[in-house]
Amino acid sequence: MTQSAERLVIPEAIRAEIIAHAKDHKPRECCGIIAGKGGALTELRRLTNLEQNTTRYLFDDEEFFRVYWEIENRGEELAVVYHSHPETVAYPSKTDVEFAFWPEAIYVICSLEFDDAPVIRGYRIIDGEITEVALA
Repeated sequence: MTQSAERLVIPEAIRAEIIAHAKDHKPRECCGIIAGKGGALTELRRLTNLEQNTTRYLFDDEEFFRVYWEIENRGEELAVVYHSHPETVAYPSKTDVEFAFWPEAIYVICSLEFDDAPVIRGYRIIDGEITEVALA
């Protein structure tokens, strides 16, 4: 893994919503996307995780593409794909890397490994290469 000079600012309200979503779904992983425009994050959308186990997430394709096209039609972009790791660190798993289909997005992971101290980290995942993105 490498460190990028890239930086993503996550507004406090969106950061709080990621953590709330992760806690709401524990022990399962949560998942969602965040729209952006001009480098600023504009809207978080919770998505349905079709996986019933505790170590993976799988978007409902129909729901994802409906939300994706709403974002695109507003002139915004898919800025962030986020999910939680209810029991492990905020680092992409092998499965996360295999299913990183959107190279334009930053992948944000919220770890609830320690309930009282959630950790949020961001990554670019392109062609299997993981690069950490600084979050502010």
